[in-house]
Amino acid sequence: MDLTRHLTRTIAGLALLPLLAAGCAGDDIDRGGGGTYGQGEGSSPDASEHDDGGTADAQAKLADVKEEFEPYSDGAAAVTYDEDAVPAGAQVELAVSSEGADGDADDQDGGDGDDQDGGDGDDQDGGDGGTEFSLRVVGLMPDRDYGAHMHTGACGEKPGDSGPHYQDEKDPEQPSTDPKYANDDNEVWLDFTTDSDGNADSDADVDWAPRPGEMKSLVIHDEHTKTGEGEAGSAGDRLACVNVKL
Repeated sequence: MDLTRHLTRTIAGLALLPLLAAGCAGDDIDRGGGGTYGQGEGSSPDASEHDDGGTADAQAKLADVKEEFEPYSDGAAAVTYDEDAVPAGAQVELAVSSEGADGDADDQDGGDGDDQDGGDGDDQDGGDGGTEFSLRVVGLMPDRDYGAHMHTGACGEKPGDSGPHYQDEKDPEQPSTDPKYANDDNEVWLDFTTDSDGNADSDADVDWAPRPGEMKSLVIHDEHTKTGEGEAGSAGDRLACVNVKL
């Protein structure tokens, strides 16, 4: 009987060895392979979503205009007043983005009573963050200088219908030609020079946000913007206008 029990136990023990070995190997695969899989399959999508979310938080799109210039008509979104300099069919793109995350950081760093007590109308309108303007034109006159500014009025039948330049701090004297007010910190200047194909890109960054409903158009001018006393902000004739809703 003792011999029979011994043989039975030995056989049972030998039968368990493959199962134990498989179990140990399975644990190693799950831990090693599972860790790698988690990084390759699980972590990457999360990281991408986080990056996209961070970008969206940091830079909210305020306007995105893509139009073709045409002679004035009711409802025209992009108007050319000079088809030699800005031909009908030429294209314009303007993106306006809020850099609100920078403003949030500023508030956290200096979040004292200054914003509440000393904040002007611009801060109340979101001026605690900056604004980025990105312009692209395609098909204008090649190798030519142009001026470009954001204006307060919508495009109309006449070039002057778009009103004066938008200013963060308004010059009490109009038309504004004082460099104190007519400058690329207080206004949005997007001057550019086209290449041999008539294309160009231009960017401008300001540390304030436009007041809602007061910046209504982009105007393309005949020459680069002047900066001297008594002529600051002037850039020659208005060649074209693009409606922008902010």
